[in-house]
Amino acid sequence: MSFDPATLTRIANLARIDLPAAHLSALGDEMGAVLTLIDQLQAVETNGIVPLSHPLSVIGEMALPLRADVVSAENLRPSSFANAPQTENGLFLVPKVIE
Repeated sequence: MSFDPATLTRIANLARIDLPAAHLSALGDEMGAVLTLIDQLQAVETNGIVPLSHPLSVIGEMALPLRADVVSAENLRPSSFANAPQTENGLFLVPKVIE
């Protein structure tokens, strides 16, 4: 699929990309190649294939290694609030800036 320069310029404008005119033909070729690849992927027959939840689930029941849920860092909240001008219910209070 090929793109004309006007279409490429419009796409670049919508994407907020500053696209020099010298790059239009190369970008058109690249976008055409991407769309050709997408067409090839869509042409693959996938009827009757069950989606996988994980690529390794084909091996069988896969168990992920789990680690213990243990607190590994100290609670820094009191020291963080020590420097705050105002706090309330565990939150920093800030002045209203928008009316």
